[in-house]
Amino acid sequence: LLVDGVIAGVGSVVIFLPQILILFAFIIFLEDSGYMPRVAFMTDRLMRSVGLSGQSFIPMLSAFACAVPAVMATRVIPDRRDRLATMLAAPLMTCSARLPVYALLIAAFVPEHYYLGGFVNLQGLVLLGLYLLGIVGGVFTAWLMKRTVLRGPTPTFLIELPPYRLPSLQSVLIKLWGRAKVFLTRAGTVIFTVAVVIWALAYFPRPAAITDTFTEQRAAAETQLAGSALDLRLTELDQLESARLLENSALGRIGKFIEPVFEPLGWDWKLSAAVVAGFPAREVVIAVLGTIYAVGDGDANESALADRLKAARRPDGSLLFTLPMVLGMLFFYAFCLQCVATMAVIYRETNSWRWPIFAWTYMTGIGYLGALLIYQLGS
Repeated sequence: LLVDGVIAGVGSVVIFLPQILILFAFIIFLEDSGYMPRVAFMTDRLMRSVGLSGQSFIPMLSAFACAVPAVMATRVIPDRRDRLATMLAAPLMTCSARLPVYALLIAAFVPEHYYLGGFVNLQGLVLLGLYLLGIVGGVFTAWLMKRTVLRGPTPTFLIELPPYRLPSLQSVLIKLWGRAKVFLTRAGTVIFTVAVVIWALAYFPRPAAITDTFTEQRAAAETQLAGSALDLRLTELDQLESARLLENSALGRIGKFIEPVFEPLGWDWKLSAAVVAGFPAREVVIAVLGTIYAVGDGDANESALADRLKAARRPDGSLLFTLPMVLGMLFFYAFCLQCVATMAVIYRETNSWRWPIFAWTYMTGIGYLGALLIYQLGS
């Protein structure tokens, strides 16, 4: 619990902090220098075409690093409807947490074809397409929200253009510390709690029959093998035991329980369990799949995990990861809101669970329907 639950939970919070501090340092510098109001002014006409003002451009841009500071950056938007529309659109931008999932699936299943004399790669085009998909989805969401649930008159965009000045280092550091403290105390506590819960679901229960079986196999290996062969066998047994225990854990049972929901997408219980485990943070999916497919840590054995995914089969012997299923899965992760930190910050900024639940519902619904259509039409 201390290592995999508490420390991992705190780590899942702290891992966001460096990019947030860098982002806010630049934003504070631009604000104090007088340049930020000019950026908002220059992009106002472009943003008004989708119903927003120029003040929404900076939060939308920062969402490519992380949606958490992007949502927090919407505080500068005075109009409540514009602020909510920006909060609902920003999580659709391709954040850094989506990249591990994209990289694994694209490298494993998208053919490595080259075009234009080798300057253009099909895998790169797919990744670019996912980025563009997020941009189009975010822009369309903002446009739709401003014409439906957030309908209202477009406020007049008035902004004072202060003179340029060199920001004080002390002022920047004080503001930076204040924003970092807000992030850690607000979003951090929620991430910590959920991470510990996910660890408990993946760890318990631990059937004695499974542990006893692998203990006997280790003892047999130690009497029959030696040297590197023994080390290899013990490592293999550890990985297999982890996979068996995860399959019989509460998380594995949840995956099997919700498998019928994702079966129309071509997913099995393993992918369903990964979706549940990936709710606190999308990149958790890689580690969960690595454990389920008995290759150890997903980040350290990405090529081995890709090979296991390619070889994964259904009970009838057919391949599990077909191209339509993989493309549908990429679409799902492009839209699904699997980030409890983002939901927590939306709640804190709106002081209501209505908007984070609404964001999770419509984003997950779009991701599910898109993945369903891609898989069913492509199969």
